Amino acid sequence: MKYNIHTHHFSNRKDVVELVNQYPNEVDLLIPNFTVGIHPWYIDFQNLEHDLQIIEQTLQHPNCKALGECGLDKRIETPLEDQISVFKQQLLLAEKHKKAVILHCVSAYQEVIEIKMQLKITVPMIIHGFSKNIQVAQSLYKNGFYLSFGKYLLRNPELLNVLKQIPTEFLFLETDMIEETIDQVYAKAQSVLETDVEKLIEHNYIKVFNRD
Repeated sequence: MKYNIHTHHFSNRKDVVELVNQYPNEVDLLIPNFTVGIHPWYIDFQNLEHDLQIIEQTLQHPNCKALGECGLDKRIETPLEDQISVFKQQLLLAEKHKKAVILHCVSAYQEVIEIKMQLKITVPMIIHGFSKNIQVAQSLYKNGFYLSFGKYLLRNPELLNVLKQIPTEFLFLETDMIEETIDQVYAKAQSVLETDVEKLIEHNYIKVFNRD
């Protein structure tokens, strides 16, 4: 069994557990495994309270495995302080309902680490689509963050060296929005890690997402 912890495409394959990203205004409860959250690109301040209410309700559904994706992005026009406010409100919901968090983070890793510590977040937090160097990776996993690798693993050979160096207990794999399959991502990871990737990802998945 393969585990795809972040995708926007529901393939319904029997041999893959995939966490399908959903937004508050489009939740399909019939998808077997999904996440729900407010992406920093799509914050709707007029409907924020309503969206947060939907998220809180949805987090209690058995098919909802995590909150997300949510996070911070310094490359968009929405002021960072506004993003932080929405991010914190979502983290508190995840903590309340003991759900893991899938994180979108662009040029704001230090802020995410500080917010986790400030709010004393204890639920697992996963940086999706990780693409940075080993120094950033170390600062994250040493503060308890998991790292999910996807499209950049297939496109950036230098990232393979980062993958080799992180402790496997902090590792996940994903496809996000790419056309390549989760099989290709697993094959690339398998080519550099001298271990059974399916087995180690399954172990991490059970630890992080099956917390009941």
